Amino acid sequence: MADSRHSDADSEVVLVLSTFGDLATAETCARHLVEHSIAACVQIDGPIRSVYQWKGSIENDQEFRLLIKTSPESLDRCVSALKQNHSYELPEIVVLHAQASAAYASWVTEQTSAKEKD
Repeated sequence: MADSRHSDADSEVVLVLSTFGDLATAETCARHLVEHSIAACVQIDGPIRSVYQWKGSIENDQEFRLLIKTSPESLDRCVSALKQNHSYELPEIVVLHAQASAAYASWVTEQTSAKEKD
């Protein structure tokens, strides 16, 4: 029998991953997302190493990764804010839809539907 607590659409949260070249920029972006009720929480990991091909060269860079927790309703605002405030020519924006406990998902929705702060 399926556990209905994990299939309830009301328990969906959205995780957005993005990387930044320095800690100060990552922290500024994280604060902006939370202050403007775009994200309920942003975790910063790093430094991490990223190895990737860019414009014909293999790059090996230190980066800081944001794990942004938002609601489905705030996803578009989150992606727009990342695109507008990111210093990279092609920012990493990876969106993952996930199930969370009902209480946590409710908190995320409450935080991201709060009136935007000036």
